[in-house]
Amino acid sequence: MDTLSPSQRHAVMAANRSKDTSPERAVRSALHRLGFRFRKNDARLPGHPDIVFPHYHAVIFVNGCFWHGHVPYAMSKIILGKTKKLKNLAYKSTPCTRYRLPKSNTDFWKKKIKRNRNRDAEEIQQLMGDGWRVGIVWECEITGKSRTQKIRNVSEEISLWLEERFGETFREF
Repeated sequence: MDTLSPSQRHAVMAANRSKDTSPERAVRSALHRLGFRFRKNDARLPGHPDIVFPHYHAVIFVNGCFWHGHVPYAMSKIILGKTKKLKNLAYKSTPCTRYRLPKSNTDFWKKKIKRNRNRDAEEIQQLMGDGWRVGIVWECEITGKSRTQKIRNVSEEISLWLEERFGETFREF
């Protein structure tokens, strides 16, 4: 049972930012230290990617596991064509530890997360159709113990992906 009243819960959920979150800032900062220059939240592109590298024709989304319903490797299967059902993204894999469906108002949250997943997949496919390479950094991969080292590792992986792996059009970090 929820320990907060409905109005308190509403205030907590409404306070979550959609851009310039601390995971985004941390990844951007690490990439900037590696010498990369980029745009933030470019509204000209589908989905307003969190980080845009025009020089590499690549974008990065830094996704929160809860808001985007993170199930490891499920998005890769959808984007890379291993499943045809874009309309009904029902993942059979186990979600990451940071994604847990709320116990109150469950139907609303199921529908919301499903809409977010579907929208994400459509936007990514649209970007890739326009020739962009797309990367997703999941919150669970850059938080917790050894946060600084995890962020450094992910930013180095992004660096390799940008500079050496041009054939890889979609990647989850």
